[in-house]
Amino acid sequence: MTTPTPPAAWYNVLADLDFELPPDLPPPTRPADARLDPQVPLSLIRQEVTRERWVPIPEEVARRYAQWRVTPLRRATELERALGTRARVYYKYEGGNPSGSHKLNTAIAQAHYYKAAGAKRLAVATGAGQWGTAVATACHMFGLECVVYMVRTSLENKPHRRTIMEMLGAEVIASPSGGTAAGRRFAHEHAGTLSIALAEAMEATRQPGTRFCAGSGETYSLLHNTVMGLEAIDQLTEFGERADVVVAGLGAGSNFGGLAFPFLRPDQGRVRCVSVEPAACPKLTRGRYAYDFTDSSEQNPLQKMYTLGSRFTPPRMHAGGLRYHATAKVVSALYERGMIEATAYQQRDVFESAVLFARSEGLVPAPESAHAVHGAIVEAAKADRDGTSPVILFSLSGHGLFDMSSYRSYLDGQVDEEVVVTDEDIERSLEHLPPQPEHQTAGV
Repeated sequence: MTTPTPPAAWYNVLADLDFELPPDLPPPTRPADARLDPQVPLSLIRQEVTRERWVPIPEEVARRYAQWRVTPLRRATELERALGTRARVYYKYEGGNPSGSHKLNTAIAQAHYYKAAGAKRLAVATGAGQWGTAVATACHMFGLECVVYMVRTSLENKPHRRTIMEMLGAEVIASPSGGTAAGRRFAHEHAGTLSIALAEAMEATRQPGTRFCAGSGETYSLLHNTVMGLEAIDQLTEFGERADVVVAGLGAGSNFGGLAFPFLRPDQGRVRCVSVEPAACPKLTRGRYAYDFTDSSEQNPLQKMYTLGSRFTPPRMHAGGLRYHATAKVVSALYERGMIEATAYQQRDVFESAVLFARSEGLVPAPESAHAVHGAIVEAAKADRDGTSPVILFSLSGHGLFDMSSYRSYLDGQVDEEVVVTDEDIERSLEHLPPQPEHQTAGV
């Protein structure tokens, strides 16, 4: 086999779509002609809207990537044996970098562009802590300060995430906090949500030199993560394989999009791309395709996406990185058109699959990544029933070494067998959607 090399460019799925995405709209709380303070560098905005198929990776970013990329693609032979499946199961492992997850792919790129635009400090929100850790790592690399608002319940469950972020020089604040108007407004939501943490991080940008940094839902963050899928295509080719099914966990979309989008290229043929979300936060499977706020501040441009409503608070769950109320507008548009699939599973079933994977393959998945493990196992079982033997690829997007309290809860039988989100819960949250445009716009 040849020695794999990292991609020289990111893949832009927009180039191969025959429709336009619905445009972002100004929030109803802001006049249509008002201008927002610029948060995102023009370089990233251009990546958000370009229709060029390939976006070159800057030399400085490529040099940092080379510290851990190309990441391993492994065949899960022991898992196959444990399942007794005829499917061939591969996983792309993203947990071997300093932050422990795929999030570093875009964190490094964004730190590069923000520094070039004059930023001195980045403010971010994080659910389970992977994004906060990734940005803290990238800020340390590029000499930027970093403040992280972490969902309180995740911080309490994963205190070592706070430790590593502070080791890297970041300031870590439990959200909701008492230090921002958004935090005080939602103080009653003690456990916190990613939407609240996002609103608090936005407020932090009032300090001169501070910029807000989004890690998962924006088109450019999905773009930067396509290094995963591009590498996987080349690696499967080295094995003499082509993927039939691609599976990845879904929070806002960076992990799923990063792995799946390159497989949607016309030259890849028909590949089923399956997103897996928690039943406790089922935005694609049970949400509404509508314009919504991206966070609880209700001050940012509206995006059309599958959403449970920005005020949706999921029940207590261990996959903190999958708590976001909505899904990236690109992923949402693809799902609306039937180009990708979506499933949702209960966390107890997900942990059962994660433990089986750890015992078989010797790696402990993050609870978020365990959703992809479970999704792949379900796909293998379906294939066996159908008498087929597909190549199934899934994303092991991060390690679970900071998630021992969650695994302890599962092993002690303290993870609920079924977390119920009622239709009434979802409808109550969706009642707070902003007014929808009267006329259909491009891409709707």
